[in-house]
Amino acid sequence: MITSTSFSGGKCPQPRKTKAAPTSIASLDNTSSADVIKGKLIYEKKAKPIVCKKCHGLNGDGTGKLGKALKPTPRNFTCSDTMKRVSAGQMFWVIKNGSSRTGMAAYKKSLNDNEIWDLVKYIRSTWVK
Repeated sequence: MITSTSFSGGKCPQPRKTKAAPTSIASLDNTSSADVIKGKLIYEKKAKPIVCKKCHGLNGDGTGKLGKALKPTPRNFTCSDTMKRVSAGQMFWVIKNGSSRTGMAAYKKSLNDNEIWDLVKYIRSTWVK
């Protein structure tokens, strides 16, 4: 874990004030039919306007090169203390719509719902324990 005061990416737990998804979305979990391989490709190479790994890091810990400039720092998917409170539906909502007052952009114009679920499945099956 990085403990530098100049860059707190990787911090665990991560306090957040992200707007909650509507209950009907937050309770969804369509990852059972999603494709983890496609999700990895989106995370590492295909997501636009910027690939996920640039901010969240190749290891999902929030320590990507561009994440260093963001306040708050990107979500650390490897932090079970934080991620156990984030549902698959909440992740879907944030990826689709972005998160105000953070660097998290909305991907609804570049990724369809199935691609977002692929991405959620990749993140959750790789790092969220």
